[in-house]
Amino acid sequence: MNDDVRRAVVVGAGAMGSGIAAQLANAGVEVWLLDVVPEGETTDRSRLARDAIARQVNSAGFMLPVFADRVTPGNVIDDVATYTTADWVIEAVFEDLAVKRDLYATIERHRGADTMVTSNTSTIPLAQLVECRDPGFVAHFGITHFFNPPRQMPLLEVVAGPDTDPAVVERLITAGDHQLGKTVLRCRDTPGFLANRIGNFWMAVAASEALRGGVGIETADAVMTRHFGTPRTGVFGLFDLVGINLVPLIWTSFLRLLPAEDAYHRFDITTDPTFTGLLERGLVGRRGPGGFTRRQKTPDGPVDEVLDVANFTYRARHAPTDSVLDAKGLRAACDTQSPGGRYAWAVLRELIDYCCTTAPQIADHVGLIDDAMTLGYAWQAGPFALADRVGLDWLIERFEAEGRPVPPLLTQARDAGGFRPSPGLVLAGDGTVIEVAPGPLTVAQAARVMVENDSAALVDLGDGVACLALRSKMNVCQPGLFDVIDQALDMGEAGAFKALVIGSDHPRAFSAGANLNVFAALVDRNDPDELRQFTERGQRSFARLRAASFPVVAAARGLALGGGCELMLAAQHVVAAAELYAGFPERKVGLIPAWGGVTRTLIRSSLRGLADPAARAFALASTCVISGSAFEAQAGGLLLPSDEIVLNASRVLERAKASALELVGAERRQEPATFALHDPRLEPLDASWADASETDRRIVGDLAAMLTGAEQVTEEELLARELDVALKLVVLPANQARMRHMLATNKPLEN
Repeated sequence: MNDDVRRAVVVGAGAMGSGIAAQLANAGVEVWLLDVVPEGETTDRSRLARDAIARQVNSAGFMLPVFADRVTPGNVIDDVATYTTADWVIEAVFEDLAVKRDLYATIERHRGADTMVTSNTSTIPLAQLVECRDPGFVAHFGITHFFNPPRQMPLLEVVAGPDTDPAVVERLITAGDHQLGKTVLRCRDTPGFLANRIGNFWMAVAASEALRGGVGIETADAVMTRHFGTPRTGVFGLFDLVGINLVPLIWTSFLRLLPAEDAYHRFDITTDPTFTGLLERGLVGRRGPGGFTRRQKTPDGPVDEVLDVANFTYRARHAPTDSVLDAKGLRAACDTQSPGGRYAWAVLRELIDYCCTTAPQIADHVGLIDDAMTLGYAWQAGPFALADRVGLDWLIERFEAEGRPVPPLLTQARDAGGFRPSPGLVLAGDGTVIEVAPGPLTVAQAARVMVENDSAALVDLGDGVACLALRSKMNVCQPGLFDVIDQALDMGEAGAFKALVIGSDHPRAFSAGANLNVFAALVDRNDPDELRQFTERGQRSFARLRAASFPVVAAARGLALGGGCELMLAAQHVVAAAELYAGFPERKVGLIPAWGGVTRTLIRSSLRGLADPAARAFALASTCVISGSAFEAQAGGLLLPSDEIVLNASRVLERAKASALELVGAERRQEPATFALHDPRLEPLDASWADASETDRRIVGDLAAMLTGAEQVTEEELLARELDVALKLVVLPANQARMRHMLATNKPLEN
């Protein structure tokens, strides 16, 4: 049995099913997307699936629109033969057990001998799903619970039954991890598995405690965001996002499956008058006229409003004033004597109590619950990490002061030195400390730091590979980075290591660009020599990376903007996460790429054999287009065909290390000595910018002049041209105004 999933069928063309189909297509899998035949339809019996594919194209479910060609629309009547040849059939239909069982009966009759079948359910136990199925079907059946939207959400929960073939389980895990790019968590067959069991409980508690305690929506959401580390939606915004109309379905399922003593029953939001009142009025959240919040269009622009729960009308959103928001940290917030402080403690108390009580039933160890919440709900830290952070002694004292029983697992954690006593150790559900296998390679696992400052560090990844790791906010490039680059290159040339990787553990940014504050400070000092030295220093350091005698590989994920994109292009090879957002936004701050970005894009376009590589370089540097994925970056010319794309962002660093080792001793592709510029006899590169603002016309005009000429030029000459244009532009008042406006407002100035 080939481990790679090459053909898949997804049944159910709703938002989740079509999103799963799109992610399979992103991974290069050939997919059939099936749904029912619309009643009375005779001409296009697969219309529902066809329309769902189009919606995924429009909502960027596909990392490149052309990937939609990998998905074939079909229906569950005419296309049952697809089950026979599929490696994997994923059911993503409505949460109705009878409907699922009928579908499985059909799949069972037609599936191939090795075809895996999984459900995307999170509310129906696996044992109920496979009742009456034959042993072969059961052995190849499991649950693969994706999170919405499937492209962006990194968590995949996998559940196997007692009769599921272990080889099938491993194949599902491998496909989810290495093909689909997910972090896979093995879950027990318990209601809601991990993320939704804890996440939905937290949502019910956080909403109920706010409504019962009279804590305003703005305050509650701010407490959740600021002190609990949830996304900006908080709790009420999250209800609006997922849809309040789903409350009866999801929470009724939990109440039905969980015993009466489970704490879910104390926070039954299905009968809460605010929730029922919203549903009676059709206020279901973002997919309706409003929910707990709404945005209204007015002649003066959009206005954000929040629900007045007393009468179900809306009022303007206001900034919360509760003193809890001045507290430094979650523990201080819970100690604050204010409605918001009491609210923070009530939510934390219930959350920790529930997690400690349920962990032995639902998880092999507490780290899985933390991972589920950070990956599935985008929390900055899971509940057990929050408990360690506020202090277990403090938690126990507060429980005891209220006369509340202390959960045994909380006491065991205190005695063990924490839920995570030390790196690699974690508390199991029975309270014992166990060792957990290390995950994908991270900079934090590095054996030693070789060089460091506040901007960057050089660390030892082992096997003769060093890593240049940025450590500024959002990994912005600043002078200290150049110091570490130069020291690293000197050490590498002296034999201290045999390959270099550029990367970090930051989940959202390879590098968000140059530190604009540094540029602004240099501009304010009005010292042209200092500006030249800073810009030349970046050019020189990045050029040295490119020319190193040993392999230099960029491990790029998330943002690679401006100077960060130039740093990526300075590497000799790039291993990019599929979710790579790369490009040059410099024009919006009055600049051009000046650390070799224009030069490298022209050279890369030349290597790709484009007829007018300067035109491509001009487009990349002038339009401020940021790639929507690594595949877009590759199609647009920022990445070469030889660069690698990895769907699992957490594995980019380890793949970059492996690639660096593979390149040791390999023959390097030689670049031409000279490069053609844009032919001055052709239409000017900036011809389409005639109607742009004066500031934009000056920037793109100088950029076009730099890239135009009858004679071929060397890389050094290109860099000199780039530097000259950059220094001319940065001193212009209009351009400096753009820079300062961005720093002050985080928005571009259209001057």
